[in-house]
Amino acid sequence: WLSAGYAAVGWPVQGLAPLAGVFGLSFVTAALGGLLWIVARKPARWTAFGAIVAILVAGQLLRLVEWTRPEGPRVAVALLQGNIAQDLKFAPERYERILETYARLVEETRARLIVLPETALPRLHDRVDPAYYARLASAAKRNGGDLIVGVPYHEGPGRYFNSVLTVGSSPAQVYHKRHLVPFGEYVPPGFAWVMRWLSIPYSDFSRGDERQAPLAVAGQRVAVNICYEDAFGDEIIRQLPEATLLVNVSNVAWFGDSLAPAQHLQIARLRAIETGRTHLAATNSGITAAIERDGSVPLRLPQFEEGRLVFAAQGYVGATPYVRLGDWPAILLCVLALCVAAARPRISRSQ
Repeated sequence: WLSAGYAAVGWPVQGLAPLAGVFGLSFVTAALGGLLWIVARKPARWTAFGAIVAILVAGQLLRLVEWTRPEGPRVAVALLQGNIAQDLKFAPERYERILETYARLVEETRARLIVLPETALPRLHDRVDPAYYARLASAAKRNGGDLIVGVPYHEGPGRYFNSVLTVGSSPAQVYHKRHLVPFGEYVPPGFAWVMRWLSIPYSDFSRGDERQAPLAVAGQRVAVNICYEDAFGDEIIRQLPEATLLVNVSNVAWFGDSLAPAQHLQIARLRAIETGRTHLAATNSGITAAIERDGSVPLRLPQFEEGRLVFAAQGYVGATPYVRLGDWPAILLCVLALCVAAARPRISRSQ
């Protein structure tokens, strides 16, 4: 994650991210530290100094490579931030007000793709009034597009998912979260008593299928990820290169005014760089942001404020080396480093 933060804010080797992902960047960061140590201890070790320069130059030159290419015109996207306090989100007396907040934000935009945050509708999907879905769908159809909304999904006795649904001009689709958070979204065996004591709503979700197709909405193929799923690059690339956009829906209000939302944004920026895709983040209380494929953030909303971010998002096709190879280059680099270390002759302490 430290490497993710460095790379996302302009670390000189950022251009290596599309090649080997965050683990590759971590390897290179550690290698740079080792090379600097060699230079500091042995100033005559010009080979180490040359290696540092070569890595930094390569990192900069690779930033000029466009691994992906635009497809079609930009699409207007509205990312909604309801700013619902966590202690009120699941309060029954607040339910109608929450729905009205999001309906108003939806109806006030003309964006072709509208994205609501994780569990924006704080009730099982089959217990939400169908007239409310119709209201959202009507606004999306008026705009000639679609709406993505986070809502717990009830499939049957004992089976419910942390999901997003689509309504609007395209056929209805659903994505179920795959990578669940222990103790927050599922209960490890033997710990059910902990969740009963904490009284966390919807704390034992079912796991979505590992392979789920991108959502075909608003003329795009959207790879959706929920909350901290975008911390796992090898999972994000499972919907690529088919997907043209990345969309994250989150509710990090659990973390309050901490470093977590900013860290989450840094993680999302690296996913955009690794995949060569625009990454859009719609959150409950922040940080809601639009991220370009180079990791830059042209637009973001202030935290802890209700708002709507409208952005002209570009869809992309093609694949970076990381999309094609995943974490294998980083794994091979580590194996190679271990082999080199094992092959070096042992140096006695006296030397």
